[in-house]
Amino acid sequence: MTSQQNSQTMKPATAAKKLGVYLPATPDEFREGVVSRSELNALQADPPEWLRELRRNGPHPRPVVAAKLGVSIAGLARGGVTEALTTAEIEAIKAEQPEWLERERATQAEVRKEAARIKEKHAAEAARRSA
Repeated sequence: MTSQQNSQTMKPATAAKKLGVYLPATPDEFREGVVSRSELNALQADPPEWLRELRRNGPHPRPVVAAKLGVSIAGLARGGVTEALTTAEIEAIKAEQPEWLERERATQAEVRKEAARIKEKHAAEAARRSA
C-alpha cells in the first residue's frame, strides 16, 4: 500500500501575503488559480520578473508600506494611508517627513523599547527560577 501525498494548495491572496506583494497588482494567471506549496517555494527561490518588479517598485501591501516607513499598520491608518503605495510614493513620504510619520515612528520606538524591557524582565525571572 503506497500513500499518496496531496500537494498543499493555497488561495492567491494567501500566496501574495506570503510573498509580500499586493494581490491586485499580480498577473491574472496568479490571481485566478491556486498556488501549491511547491509553486510558492519556487517563486520564493527564483522569482520571475513580475515578482521582482513588484517587490522593487510596488505597489506594496500595507504591511510592507508600514515596515518601509518604520511604523505600525495602525499608524498608517492614523496617518491617513489606507491604500497600497509604490516605492516612489513611500520615498516621497520619507522625504516629506510629515508630522504624523514622526509621531508614529516615535510611538513605534516606544513599543519596541517596552517589548525589549519585558523580554529582559522575563529572562531575568527565568534565570532566577533556574538558579
